[in-house]
Amino acid sequence: MNQGNTANDILDHDDQLKPKLSSGLNVLTILSFIWCAIQLCLSLWGFFSSQTNFNNKDKVLEQMNSDSMPAWAKSMIPDPARLEEMITKNYENRIPILLLSIVAIALCFVGALQMRKLKKQGFLLYTIGELLPLLTVYLFIGAFMFSGFQFYIGTGFALLFILLYALQRKNLVY
Repeated sequence: MNQGNTANDILDHDDQLKPKLSSGLNVLTILSFIWCAIQLCLSLWGFFSSQTNFNNKDKVLEQMNSDSMPAWAKSMIPDPARLEEMITKNYENRIPILLLSIVAIALCFVGALQMRKLKKQGFLLYTIGELLPLLTVYLFIGAFMFSGFQFYIGTGFALLFILLYALQRKNLVY
């Protein structure tokens, strides 16, 4: 009877020494899981809408060049010639873009799961998953995609989360 209690005490003692998930890391990983779901939806939507965007590109370019479009809205959209090329390349390369997007989402998801388990390798997986879409865009659409409001917002969030995870690396012990 004493040996049973001693074994239980030792097992409970091990749980007390095990490092706990910090609240900051907990919040970051939950937000990352939500972002992965949103990115998956956006990637699938981009894949399935690329045909429609390609078919309607002349109408969109006509609206962009009209005088009724406000100047602030025009400043958020790339040059019309670049926009036309971007829509065409996005349509032509929609399958590799989708596949690499899914790989990036999976890397972010697995990396966040690893960091929830306090594993250091999760940070590397997450960082690669966040930076892979930038490489994908550059390879399949071109460098002109790195202009415009949408790019700056997306890249800003990615870099912000990488920075926040980097600040939490002290909590990763395995």
